[in-house]
Amino acid sequence: MSAVLQANGAVRVAANQSRSSSRARPAGSRGFASLGKYRELIIAVGFFLLFDLGVLVLNFYTSFQIAEDAVGINLAGRQRMLSQRTAKALLSVEAAKIKGAPATSELEELRNAVKLFDVSLKGFQNGATVPGGNGKPVFLPAAQGDKAADILKKAQDIWTPYQEKLAPVLAGTATEVELQAAADFAKANNLKMLALMNELTTALEAVASDRASVLRMVQTGGIVLALLNFAFILFKFLRRLNTSDAAIEAATEENREILHSVREGLFLLTPEYTLGSQLSRSSHDLFGKTLAPGQNFFDVLTTLVSEKALTDARNYVGLLFSPHVKEQLIQGINPLSEVELTVKNRLGQDTPRFLSFHFNRVQDGAAVRHLLVTVQDITQKVDLQAKLSGERHRSQKELSMMLKAFETDPAMMRAFVERAEASLLEVNDLLRSTSSAASEAQVLKAVDAAYRRIHAIKGDAASLGLEILASLAHQFENELQKLKNSGVATGDALLALPLPLEDLLTKVAAFKSLSQKRGGAATAPVPPPTPQALNASLTQLASDVARDVRKQVNPMVRMSSALDLPAEKMDLVREIAIQLVRNAVVHGIEAPTARATVSKPAEGQVAVNLTRDENGQWLLSVRDDGAGLNAATVRMRLLSLGWYTAEQLLSYSDKQIVAHIFKPGFSTEQAASAHAGRGVGLDLVQANVQRLGARLLLSSIPGQHTEFKITFV
Repeated sequence: MSAVLQANGAVRVAANQSRSSSRARPAGSRGFASLGKYRELIIAVGFFLLFDLGVLVLNFYTSFQIAEDAVGINLAGRQRMLSQRTAKALLSVEAAKIKGAPATSELEELRNAVKLFDVSLKGFQNGATVPGGNGKPVFLPAAQGDKAADILKKAQDIWTPYQEKLAPVLAGTATEVELQAAADFAKANNLKMLALMNELTTALEAVASDRASVLRMVQTGGIVLALLNFAFILFKFLRRLNTSDAAIEAATEENREILHSVREGLFLLTPEYTLGSQLSRSSHDLFGKTLAPGQNFFDVLTTLVSEKALTDARNYVGLLFSPHVKEQLIQGINPLSEVELTVKNRLGQDTPRFLSFHFNRVQDGAAVRHLLVTVQDITQKVDLQAKLSGERHRSQKELSMMLKAFETDPAMMRAFVERAEASLLEVNDLLRSTSSAASEAQVLKAVDAAYRRIHAIKGDAASLGLEILASLAHQFENELQKLKNSGVATGDALLALPLPLEDLLTKVAAFKSLSQKRGGAATAPVPPPTPQALNASLTQLASDVARDVRKQVNPMVRMSSALDLPAEKMDLVREIAIQLVRNAVVHGIEAPTARATVSKPAEGQVAVNLTRDENGQWLLSVRDDGAGLNAATVRMRLLSLGWYTAEQLLSYSDKQIVAHIFKPGFSTEQAASAHAGRGVGLDLVQANVQRLGARLLLSSIPGQHTEFKITFV
């Protein structure tokens, strides 16, 4: 996990350095870098625009010249018509003179034709503004080319004498001879002039055609160059696009591999609190459900965390999206740094899981665009911390137990460890002697016997305040109970039990060593405990059990005379007393509130007495002023355990029903605890009574008291 955290830290540092460098780089340098990156494309586009502009200019210029050529062609055609009008008008004037009729209109027509022809001819020669076809003035450029110049010279050679002969006619002063001479000249040169004007028109059309061809060539060349340039741009663009696509695809594939292989949940959170488009595969497993891009982050958390945690998380994320809030200052108040969730595992079972959410800003300048959310499964870390805490607590308890052992009467401590060691070795022999071929009944009998020995050790350890040993014995009882409940009690199943038994033996050996150091050599006889220590141990046991089950008790113990018993009998009597005291506190004494409802003092009374009469008969009595035994309660418990049917239970008397409390495995408690629920305590009492050769008398009045009396010699 530390490696992962270091890797994440490296990523964050790299990201921060990248952001810092991008902020430090001037905007102008980023612009120049972009220009350099696309320099070829920019130059190509510039050439494309230049080609287009050049073609447009040439088109405009050539089109302008073609327009001028069109004017010249039109006017050249008009010159042909004017040469014919001049000759016609002159002949009309001559005819009118011969008839003696006025020729005013004919003469006016002649003047207009001559004037327009002369102006246009000069315009073709030198360029001039002349009346156009619609009468409006147009500029007539000088005709270009040697051929046109030669035609115009020939036309001028005809027009100059023609114009001289027409001068008196136009002035209206021509004699018949002058009129006849002009008419003869017109007849002689009219066709020549018409031919020259036709040639002029043809020459101008040829020039215009050449210019149109040039225009087409220019346009074709421009289009070809533009297409080539466009092809170059397209090639460069596609190649760069392909390169970019390949880089993007490679980056996408790398991101996909990272998101599929990383064990953390990774995704971006938008300012609208929705999940980004990319989520690591582990995100779904960590949340125990499938996440979808665009899903609201807090909707995902709603079913997983408490309302308070959800509100705190919403406020915290809102602060992170506020650019004026320093990210480093609020990292320590992350409410999702350790969150306990309940998720479904692959089998559909509810499983507790601890997740840690870390949020890092993704900024563009001062604006916070996204939050990078890293989700880690810290369940193992939390479990490890819990185990370490448990080990620390256990170590403290062991230390406390060692100190308690030093405070315990040395004789009682030594007697306890010897009894415990002997009992554990007895259990070990019992388990090993039960072969794999043993029947289920034989195995269960061995388990019940082991149960009684371990339960006796647990009670004995608890009476001396040795909680660690009592806890280990209780764990061993759990293993024995699992075996009984499994329904497959076989000799082979007993092979798993020596391991917890070994733990108990190791701890007992440690206390044995301690007691030997305090009490002398191991071979020295075990001294008897003091009367005060014997009474105090049972008194302390009653108080400890009452504290654990939230009851109040006033124990009165008088067991001093037990010191007169042989050691073996004293051990059996002490075990009986321990179990009956535990039974009285757990099952007999009521809770303070229940006692108050029946006008009893909150503090229950438990009296333990061991006496001897003048005939040498011993009497051990354990009495409590609790709720007493209720045969109906025992009857219902037997029915719920499935030991009997309702019909069978009807055949038993209340005395027979109550006698079942001494059966192995019977308890009126619904759940097992450190002090009750196993159905072993009274079974152990009955077994010890039998070993003592004693007689047990049970008396109880519901709501008043319960008393156990054991008499023996």
